[in-house]
Amino acid sequence: MKLGPVELPALAVPRLGLAAFRRRAVVHLAFLLLALATVGLVLTVLIDQKQRAYQRYAQGFRQSLAEIVLTLRHPNGQLALLNPTMNAGDRDGQAPVLLPFSAIDFDDQGKAQRAVEMAGCGLRWPDGASLCVAVGANAYAGGFVYLVGSLESGPLIGREHGALDLSGVHRARVTLKLRGETQTWIAPFEGAAASDGTQRGRLTGFLGGGPQLPGKSRPVREFRGWLWREGPCSEGRSGPDCPRRTFYSIRLPVEAFQDALFDADGRRARPVWPPLDLDQARVRVELLGPAEAVEGQAETPTTPTTLFDSGRPGASLAQSLDRIGASLQPGETLRIERLGRQAQTLAERRGPELSERALPWLIHVMRRLPVQGDILGVGADRDAADVRWLTASDEVQTASGRYRLDLRGDLRSLDRQLALEARPLAWLAAAMLAAVALAWLMVELGLIRGIAVLTKRAAAVSYNMQDARADQRIGELDVADLRGRDELGILAGSLADALSRVKDGLRREQLRAEREREMWHAVGHEIMSPLQSLMVLHGAPEDASHRYVQRMQQAVKVLYGSAPPSEALASADLNPQALDLAAFCREIAANAHYAGIDDVSFASALPEPLPVRAEAYALEDAVTHVLRNADRYRPGGTPIALTLEAGEPGVVLLRIHNQGPPIDAAMLEQIFEYGVSDTAPQASGERRGQGLFVAKTYLAKMDGSIRAFNVPGGVVFEMSLRRTAA
Repeated sequence: MKLGPVELPALAVPRLGLAAFRRRAVVHLAFLLLALATVGLVLTVLIDQKQRAYQRYAQGFRQSLAEIVLTLRHPNGQLALLNPTMNAGDRDGQAPVLLPFSAIDFDDQGKAQRAVEMAGCGLRWPDGASLCVAVGANAYAGGFVYLVGSLESGPLIGREHGALDLSGVHRARVTLKLRGETQTWIAPFEGAAASDGTQRGRLTGFLGGGPQLPGKSRPVREFRGWLWREGPCSEGRSGPDCPRRTFYSIRLPVEAFQDALFDADGRRARPVWPPLDLDQARVRVELLGPAEAVEGQAETPTTPTTLFDSGRPGASLAQSLDRIGASLQPGETLRIERLGRQAQTLAERRGPELSERALPWLIHVMRRLPVQGDILGVGADRDAADVRWLTASDEVQTASGRYRLDLRGDLRSLDRQLALEARPLAWLAAAMLAAVALAWLMVELGLIRGIAVLTKRAAAVSYNMQDARADQRIGELDVADLRGRDELGILAGSLADALSRVKDGLRREQLRAEREREMWHAVGHEIMSPLQSLMVLHGAPEDASHRYVQRMQQAVKVLYGSAPPSEALASADLNPQALDLAAFCREIAANAHYAGIDDVSFASALPEPLPVRAEAYALEDAVTHVLRNADRYRPGGTPIALTLEAGEPGVVLLRIHNQGPPIDAAMLEQIFEYGVSDTAPQASGERRGQGLFVAKTYLAKMDGSIRAFNVPGGVVFEMSLRRTAA
């Protein structure tokens, strides 16, 4: 039985010594050590992570500069140094670039090809075509522009010696724009095809760009060009006429460059090389084929087909100074200077910015963490964690001069990056600390503080056993085995003293009174139902039995209280036997009016007799409770129908159907629980919410069951009983 809270008066409480608070101190110390261990573990992991990261960074910092220097010492790296403004060209053509070597051996295909590939000076198009437009690093090698490129093409038609009409042959057209002037060369292909489909020949240059050469035109002496069409067929093609890789190499004379090599007297001068306006020059290369006839036109076609045009968009650089700093880490800065009388900064590259922002407090923590050892090369007398910048430098020597590279690393960016990487660990540590704090609060507020209050109250009870309400202070505790000097020991001793004096007797008295009251409740409930039937049978005032039945009913009402008889019903013993259910239901329907329930009908579609396993009186009580419930809710004048139907194999279903309002779906299971009713109990004891509970309990003891469900216009209670042998 639950007791309400007791407000204790101010009682004399003994003064507790330090031993009484020992466990509380131990628990608090344990939680504190757990929190400190969590923080220490996280800091240890972060220090180790920072130590390793700094070591890797210090080892890779100078290695990064060495790799960049190694790249710039290669010809393609030197090309980027010599041509810091190199771009992919435009519609007017490409600006010549300065090569890291003096000239290109354009007469040899292999050497010319290796030179442009090593230098990385070529533009590349998505269809595989390429073109390098360059000048040599040595001015005295001659004022020439070298054009080296390749493309995929079919068989080439060469020019016959002395032919002036070039519209039917393959040819190269080169346009140079320099210093406000435009100069054009046309170079027809002169060569024949070999038996294996390969072709080799010369590109002879003439001034002009039209398909028709003027009479007695002579080739330009310094214009030299070669073309090679060889190698395997393109992928997916075969035959002698299949497209093959075509490689060409042209040396283009530029009079403006050549004139700068000599002074007014014709002597060699000391030229400025490369020319200051080299990046202003534009060279456009076009490879043209024979004109193709258009269907429906009778005129001879004059528009040539274009195999390649360097002015078309889509070209990309193989190498440029912009790509030198692609491998820089966040916080690193690379500066490239050209050394000389006046240093000139060619480029300054910075590493990428961190895409995410780290927590400021976590960055501060990472900066404050120590780094052991001389991992940054700062010397033993300085703390490596105080260093914020790392620097390294090197030089690259080229044909045109010396270049200095300065690499600077910001360790604060490394700390920010470490803070980003440590963010999951920080959240995990915060979650662990929150869990420790929550556990401490639960133990402190929910356990230790409660134990302290109970300790004081138990001590007060022990010292004040003569209080009139001492029995209210004694709970159902058996704590004699917990005697001691700490909090629980004091509580156990105090409660054990009180329990040893009065607990046993008080509990026995409570149990006896409770059992007696429950027994009378159960007896009274079970007697009330048949007594009501007797009151109907002997209801006439002149009947001699009326007075005695009335007295019996009054006596039961006196004994019948308000407590539920659930335990008495649950402990009742039944003796189920074979019972003819059809005859039983027929008798129930015939005698229902004696219990005040009219218009009860019975029907069965099953063969008789119909033996089931049941006890007659208990089953009658269960059916009567359901009939009373149905009679209470049916509209006046409507019948109650009892029917028998076959259920699962070996099961008979007794259904009781009444018209009336449906039962709420949420209450279909709850109405069989004890005390569940939609109306308040009456003075007579009815409508206490126990009739359906009795029916469910009795049927369960007879290996049966009961359920309720709604049907259109009414409610059905279905009882299932097991068949048995007659």
